[in-house]
Amino acid sequence: MLMSGYMTLEASNMSKAVLLDSGFLIRLMNPDESLHQVALDLFKGYVTNGVACKVSTIALAEYGVKGDLRYLPTKYIQYVPFAYRHAEVASVFMRTIIKIKEERGAVISPRVIIPNDTKMFAQASAEPDVFAFVSADAEAKKVYDLLDSPDFEFVNIRDLK
Repeated sequence: MLMSGYMTLEASNMSKAVLLDSGFLIRLMNPDESLHQVALDLFKGYVTNGVACKVSTIALAEYGVKGDLRYLPTKYIQYVPFAYRHAEVASVFMRTIIKIKEERGAVISPRVIIPNDTKMFAQASAEPDVFAFVSADAEAKKVYDLLDSPDFEFVNIRDLK
C-alpha cells in the first residue's frame, strides 16, 4: 500500500524498493530547487524505513548531463543497469503505447525509438522488489497512464508538496 509516496510496512512480503528517476535526483541534489525539501524528506523516509533506493543507469546518464555524479548519496543508492529482461518488458510497453497513439491518429515511423521513461518503467516492472517509480516529471506520468496495469505505482513528488 502506498500512502503519500511512502510505503506502509503492513505486509511482510511487500516489495521494498523504489526506482528514482533523474528528475527526482535533480530535486534531491539541488537545494535551490523548489521541490528539494520534498525530495529530501521522501528520500530520508525511504532510507529510514529500509526501502532500497534504486537508480537506473539511464537516469544516471541523464542526471550527469548537468549534475555531478560524484556527489550523489551513493551509500544509499543501488544502481540498476539496463539488462535483457528490461528490454523485453520495454518492448511490450512500447507496443502498447504505439497502439494507443496510433488509435489516436499518430503516425509512427518504422524505426521506433523507445524513450528513456519507458525503459525505466520496464526496469521498475521487471525488478521484483520495486513498488514505485519516483519522479517529478508530469510528462512521464502521461506515458505511465497509457500502460496496461503496471505493477508499480507512479509517485510524482509534485503531488506531495
